[in-house]
Amino acid sequence: MRVLILGGTGDAAELAAKVATIQGLEAITSLAGRTREPSVPLGDLRVGGFGGVAGLASYLRAMQIDLLIDATHPFATQISFNAGDAASEVGVPRLMLIRPPWEKESGDRWIEVDSVEAAAASVANQAQRVFLTVGRQELAAFAHLDKIWFLMRMIDPPTNDALVPPGMILCDRGPFTLNNERQILIHNKIDTIVSKNSGGDATKPKIIAARELGVKVVMVSRPAIPPGEQVTDVDGALAWLFDKLRD
Repeated sequence: MRVLILGGTGDAAELAAKVATIQGLEAITSLAGRTREPSVPLGDLRVGGFGGVAGLASYLRAMQIDLLIDATHPFATQISFNAGDAASEVGVPRLMLIRPPWEKESGDRWIEVDSVEAAAASVANQAQRVFLTVGRQELAAFAHLDKIWFLMRMIDPPTNDALVPPGMILCDRGPFTLNNERQILIHNKIDTIVSKNSGGDATKPKIIAARELGVKVVMVSRPAIPPGEQVTDVDGALAWLFDKLRD
């Protein structure tokens, strides 16, 4: 059986590596291509968009895909909705692998908002030094906040014509350690973190460090996801695959 994994996350890479060891399964991982030097998963790989629902449906047919697992980032909602529509059109069973969001704990100073734009409004006149960790494609929403200094962490630097708020760019890729995140907050005198609620362990240490140091976190809540069968971890996805193999 041939499974298409919509990837770009650590969970997707882990799943692809485990599927590669299962007899009777062949995996193709698809990456959107937004990261210049992505972590390459095991198995076959394709990079780039599909061209909407119609393009993805055509790919599923052309490649004779038997199963589809959407293991994209929790905020990559457009591809998730497209995957749901395309899988339904072609009649391919689909699973969403969605890691749980972080939950607020005692000592957290969270301000929960519904969008990146709302996060920018929240820090305006309320913060002086912000650790911005929402990705390079969201920088423009903060570019007008010229009274705030931003430490902006992302995998790839922004393009030369991008609107960027004042401050410093830090290009780095997780997973990050608690000591690393603690030192970043202390060294740069950070009073506020802006983060998407991505969940998972790779970037959670910044949330723990903020709790320890009393730093505020403006947390962008997850957008709505399409309906469909879900699991929260790689083991759950593997169990689903084994069930399909037995069918």
